[in-house]
Amino acid sequence: MSGEGNDRGEKLQVIKKIKKDIFEKYNLNTMDDDGLDELIVRLTMEAIHDEYMTIAERADIRKSVFNSIRGLGPLDSIIEDEKITEIMINGPKNIFVEKAGELSKIEQTFEDEEQLENIIQKIVGQAGREVNQANPIVDTRLPNGSRVNVVLPPIALNGATVTIRKFSKDPMTIEQLLKYGSITKEVAHVLGLLVKAKYNIFISGGTGSGKTTFLNAVSHFIPRDERVITIEDSAELQIEGIDNLVRMETRNANTSGSGAVTIRELIKSSLRMRPERIIVGEVRGGEALDMLQAMNTGHDGSLSTGHANSTKDMLSRLETMVLQGAEGLPLEAIRQQIASAVDIIIHLSRLRDKTRKTMEISEITGYKEGKIQVNSIYRFVEDEHSTLEKVSGRLVRTENPFKNDNKLRLAGINEVI
Repeated sequence: MSGEGNDRGEKLQVIKKIKKDIFEKYNLNTMDDDGLDELIVRLTMEAIHDEYMTIAERADIRKSVFNSIRGLGPLDSIIEDEKITEIMINGPKNIFVEKAGELSKIEQTFEDEEQLENIIQKIVGQAGREVNQANPIVDTRLPNGSRVNVVLPPIALNGATVTIRKFSKDPMTIEQLLKYGSITKEVAHVLGLLVKAKYNIFISGGTGSGKTTFLNAVSHFIPRDERVITIEDSAELQIEGIDNLVRMETRNANTSGSGAVTIRELIKSSLRMRPERIIVGEVRGGEALDMLQAMNTGHDGSLSTGHANSTKDMLSRLETMVLQGAEGLPLEAIRQQIASAVDIIIHLSRLRDKTRKTMEISEITGYKEGKIQVNSIYRFVEDEHSTLEKVSGRLVRTENPFKNDNKLRLAGINEVI
């Protein structure tokens, strides 16, 4: 083969021919992986005839065909790359990845729109979800826990769009947060006290700020013998070390429009399951009302995350979300409920140098004169080593005393935060 563009085109034709032969002439249901691999090798040799092809090119064809049939086509090698944290597919010929915080377009492509759609159906089907013209948007996950969002045409104008947020095989630990400089040892100790004393904690931040990762790490402080229920749109939390753990996931409606199970329904159901803690992966709408009611009715120690640009923005977003769940509820009543339910807000951010930092830890101290009272305990402060390209700094204890210490005392913790 000669010429890089020609090579790629000819290789693609060989791959398509082999796949066509396999699907038309062989029963894949009775063929194991080894048998399929041997068949692909033989069909590759038949397809290229006398044309010269390097060993590497043959191996590439073999892998591409196998992955397309048994795996996820060109996605398999991308997913296996541990340095890649996010994959963005804009139609069959445009794949972008994030590595070390930087986005770039890669050479790998899908054969055509049909291959991309087939792989989408494989991803969605593995998780028991459906996506089609009647239901063109779906959130799901890969078997490894990676978060997947799919949008099909005609909603996606340039072809099917897939966004995959990868997560580490091993869940983030507090020790790793310390290593990466997201928190200090002092803050790690304080977080441990707050979780063990069953403070209700919200983790806020923008897209890609590390909210789920941080929630995974903080969950390590939960005592092993507690009954914990997790509720998510698509299961991605990696809670470890809890013996009595119940994991629940929402379900989209089927093609006839029935069978949907929402986060609101799961929260209500969880209250009848004798939970000691409820963890909601993320609140986005009316389910915030049910979450706050759970926090206010004896389910202390609950944890959740939400999209927001600051601590105060998280409170405003909660107000809006509660209104979605209970139209007509007075704003004053909503704010009182938030102030009563939420104890701690931890705000995360992705900074200009692509690093993720804990920016602020605040306590909610009550409701007064129409406002939710917020007391900042720790704030991220940049130091003299910060530049435009690299952020340097640490979480610093403010001069504000920690006021809401009642749960610490009830838990038998006499330390001063």
